Amino acid sequence: MGKLENRVAIITGASSGIGYAAAKLFAEEGAKVVVGARRQQELDQLIEEIRVAGGQVIAVAGDVTDENYAKALVEVATGTYGKLDIAFNNAGTLGAMGDTPTLGLDGWMETINTNLTSAFLSAKHQIPALLESDHGSLIFTSTFVGLTIGMPGMAPYAASKAGINGMMQCLAAEYGPQGLRVNSLIPGGTDTPMGRSVASNEEMEEFVKSLHGLKRIADPIEIAKAALFLASDDASFVTGSTMMVEGGVSVNKT
Repeated sequence: MGKLENRVAIITGASSGIGYAAAKLFAEEGAKVVVGARRQQELDQLIEEIRVAGGQVIAVAGDVTDENYAKALVEVATGTYGKLDIAFNNAGTLGAMGDTPTLGLDGWMETINTNLTSAFLSAKHQIPALLESDHGSLIFTSTFVGLTIGMPGMAPYAASKAGINGMMQCLAAEYGPQGLRVNSLIPGGTDTPMGRSVASNEEMEEFVKSLHGLKRIADPIEIAKAALFLASDDASFVTGSTMMVEGGVSVNKT
C-alpha cells in the first residue's frame, strides 16, 4: 500500500518541474490528484502519464492569482473525490529581477501576487476542506533565498517567499489544535525550467552547483520525495517547519 493510499491531493504548478514530479509520485503512492497550472497542453501530458501508470487524476487549468481558480480546485477535489487531504501549493515565479532602484511597481506586484497572494488564496479555500481530514497536510514551496541567504537582484522573489514562511508559521499555530499540519518546503537549485533560467549557460550552471554543499543541482524527483514525506503520515509530528532540501546551500562556505 502506498504512503498516500486513499488520500486526495491538490498540486499547483504541476505543468513542469517539482510539481510535475510530485503529481506523478503522489499518484504512484495511491493519491487521487487534482493538478493545476496555466498550460493545458503540459497538464494533458501529465494526465496521460499518470493514467497510463494506473493513477487517478483530474487537471484544472488556470491562474493561481485568481481567487475563483483557488476555489475551483477545491470544489473539483471535493466534488469528484469527496474530500481533500493534501494541498501542495507549489506554483511560483522568479519574477522581476535586477537592482532594486530599477524595478517597477508592476514587476514587484506581479511577483508578490504570483508567489505570496496566490498562496494565501489557496490556503483560504483549502483549509476548511483540509480540516475535515484526519490527515490534513498543507505544504508551500518556498526558497532559501531570503531565509538563510540573500541573493543580489532577487528582492521581490525573496520577499514573496519569506512572506510564505511567515504565513505558514501562523497557520501552523492557528490550525495545529485541529490537527492540520502546515509546512514550507525549501528546495535548493533544481533542474526545472525556472532553475534553468538562472543557470542559463555552462558558466552559470557551474556557479549554481558550487553554491551547494553537495556541489550539484537537484533532480525534481528529489524535491518531490521531500514533499511526499510532508504529505504523508511519516511527518505526523512535523508542522511549522521550513524543511531544508537544498543540498547544503545554507551551510556551504567553500
